[in-house]
Amino acid sequence: MKPIRVLLAEDSMAVARPLQMLLATEYDVVGWVEDGHSLLSMARELKPHVVVTDITMPGMDGLAAAELLLAEGVVRNVVFITVHDEPALVQRAMRHRPCGYVLKADAGEELLLGVREVLAGRSFMSASIVKRMGAWQADEPH
Repeated sequence: MKPIRVLLAEDSMAVARPLQMLLATEYDVVGWVEDGHSLLSMARELKPHVVVTDITMPGMDGLAAAELLLAEGVVRNVVFITVHDEPALVQRAMRHRPCGYVLKADAGEELLLGVREVLAGRSFMSASIVKRMGAWQADEPH
Protein backbone atom coordinates (compact mmCIF):
# COMPACT_ATOMS: atom_id res chain seq x y z
CA MET A 1 0.00 0.00 0.00
CA LYS A 2 1.30 3.45 -0.90
CA PRO A 3 1.83 5.86 2.00
CA ILE A 4 -0.64 8.69 2.54
CA ARG A 5 0.82 11.88 1.07
CA VAL A 6 0.29 15.11 3.01
CA LEU A 7 1.04 18.64 1.82
CA LEU A 8 1.48 21.24 4.57
CA ALA A 9 0.77 24.95 4.08
CA GLU A 10 1.89 27.23 6.94
CA ASP A 11 3.55 30.63 6.67
CA SER A 12 5.53 30.44 9.93
CA MET A 13 8.56 28.14 9.92
CA ALA A 14 8.44 28.07 13.74
CA VAL A 15 4.95 26.51 13.49
CA ALA A 16 5.51 24.49 10.31
CA ARG A 17 8.55 22.56 11.53
CA PRO A 18 6.83 20.92 14.55
CA LEU A 19 3.68 20.27 12.49
CA GLN A 20 5.78 18.64 9.79
CA MET A 21 7.54 16.44 12.37
CA LEU A 22 4.21 15.47 13.95
CA LEU A 23 2.58 14.60 10.62
CA ALA A 24 5.67 12.62 9.56
CA THR A 25 5.08 10.19 12.43
CA GLU A 26 2.15 8.75 10.45
CA TYR A 27 2.27 10.17 6.93
CA ASP A 28 4.58 11.03 4.05
CA VAL A 29 4.86 14.83 4.19
CA VAL A 30 5.58 15.55 0.53
CA GLY A 31 6.02 19.29 0.82
CA TRP A 32 5.66 22.49 2.76
CA VAL A 33 4.56 25.83 1.32
CA GLU A 34 4.18 29.27 2.87
CA ASP A 35 1.28 30.85 0.95
CA GLY A 36 -1.91 30.05 -0.89
CA HIS A 37 -0.52 30.52 -4.40
CA SER A 38 2.30 28.07 -3.68
CA LEU A 39 -0.27 25.69 -2.19
CA LEU A 40 -2.20 25.74 -5.48
CA SER A 41 0.83 24.99 -7.65
CA MET A 42 2.36 22.38 -5.33
CA ALA A 43 -0.95 20.54 -4.81
CA ARG A 44 -1.60 20.48 -8.55
CA GLU A 45 1.86 19.01 -9.09
CA LEU A 46 2.01 16.52 -6.19
CA LYS A 47 -1.67 15.50 -5.91
CA PRO A 48 -1.54 14.83 -2.15
CA HIS A 49 -4.12 12.70 -0.38
CA VAL A 50 -4.54 15.42 2.25
CA VAL A 51 -3.78 19.14 2.48
CA VAL A 52 -3.17 20.51 5.96
CA THR A 53 -3.35 24.29 5.70
CA ASP A 54 -3.29 27.38 7.81
CA ILE A 55 -6.06 29.81 6.94
CA THR A 56 -4.21 33.12 7.29
CA MET A 57 -1.23 33.26 4.94
CA PRO A 58 0.28 35.96 2.71
CA GLY A 59 -1.30 36.55 -0.67
CA MET A 60 -4.09 34.04 -1.15
CA ASP A 61 -5.27 32.59 2.15
CA GLY A 62 -5.44 28.86 2.81
CA LEU A 63 -9.23 28.72 2.80
CA ALA A 64 -9.51 30.32 -0.66
CA ALA A 65 -6.75 28.06 -2.01
CA ALA A 66 -8.42 24.96 -0.55
CA GLU A 67 -11.77 25.95 -2.04
CA LEU A 68 -10.16 26.20 -5.50
CA LEU A 69 -8.35 22.87 -5.13
CA LEU A 70 -11.54 21.14 -3.99
CA ALA A 71 -13.57 22.68 -6.83
CA GLU A 72 -10.95 21.53 -9.35
CA GLY A 73 -10.92 18.03 -7.87
CA VAL A 74 -7.17 18.25 -7.23
CA VAL A 75 -7.67 17.28 -3.58
CA ARG A 76 -10.57 15.72 -1.71
CA ASN A 77 -9.32 16.02 1.86
CA VAL A 78 -8.44 19.22 3.69
CA VAL A 79 -7.65 19.88 7.33
CA PHE A 80 -7.51 23.53 8.35
CA ILE A 81 -5.16 24.32 11.21
CA THR A 82 -5.59 27.83 12.50
CA VAL A 83 -5.87 30.26 15.40
CA HIS A 84 -9.26 31.46 14.16
CA ASP A 85 -12.40 30.36 15.99
CA GLU A 86 -14.92 32.85 14.58
CA PRO A 87 -18.25 31.16 13.80
CA ALA A 88 -18.50 32.48 10.23
CA LEU A 89 -15.02 31.23 9.35
CA VAL A 90 -15.61 27.81 10.92
CA GLN A 91 -18.92 27.49 9.05
CA ARG A 92 -17.33 28.51 5.74
CA ALA A 93 -14.55 25.95 6.15
CA MET A 94 -16.87 23.17 7.28
CA ARG A 95 -19.05 23.52 4.15
CA HIS A 96 -16.44 21.40 2.40
CA ARG A 97 -17.10 17.88 3.61
CA PRO A 98 -15.28 15.96 4.66
CA CYS A 99 -12.85 18.41 6.18
CA GLY A 100 -11.13 19.06 9.46
CA TYR A 101 -10.85 22.21 11.54
CA VAL A 102 -8.17 22.14 14.24
CA LEU A 103 -7.06 25.06 16.37
CA LYS A 104 -3.29 25.43 16.59
CA ALA A 105 -3.61 25.44 20.38
CA ASP A 106 -5.10 21.93 20.06
CA ALA A 107 -2.52 20.63 17.56
CA GLY A 108 -0.88 17.35 18.38
CA GLU A 109 -3.05 14.29 18.70
CA GLU A 110 -6.09 16.34 17.55
CA LEU A 111 -4.35 17.13 14.26
CA LEU A 112 -3.48 13.49 13.66
CA LEU A 113 -7.02 12.47 14.58
CA GLY A 114 -8.41 15.13 12.24
CA VAL A 115 -6.37 13.79 9.33
CA ARG A 116 -7.46 10.21 10.11
CA GLU A 117 -11.13 11.21 10.27
CA VAL A 118 -11.02 13.17 7.02
CA LEU A 119 -9.29 10.29 5.24
CA ALA A 120 -12.09 8.03 6.50
CA GLY A 121 -14.67 10.35 4.93
CA ARG A 122 -15.76 12.07 8.13
CA SER A 123 -15.47 15.72 9.14
CA PHE A 124 -13.62 16.67 12.31
CA MET A 125 -13.44 19.70 14.59
CA SER A 126 -11.23 20.32 17.62
CA ALA A 127 -13.04 19.66 20.88
CA SER A 128 -12.63 23.32 21.83
CA ILE A 129 -14.39 24.40 18.60
CA VAL A 130 -17.24 21.97 19.28
CA LYS A 131 -17.64 23.48 22.77
CA ARG A 132 -17.56 27.02 21.36
CA MET A 133 -20.14 26.13 18.73
CA GLY A 134 -22.47 25.01 21.51
CA ALA A 135 -21.95 28.36 23.23
CA TRP A 136 -22.54 30.25 19.95
CA GLN A 137 -25.79 28.40 19.36
CA ALA A 138 -26.93 29.08 22.93
CA ASP A 139 -26.29 32.80 22.37
CA GLU A 140 -28.37 32.94 19.17
CA PRO A 141 -31.94 34.25 19.48
CA HIS A 142 -34.58 31.55 19.05
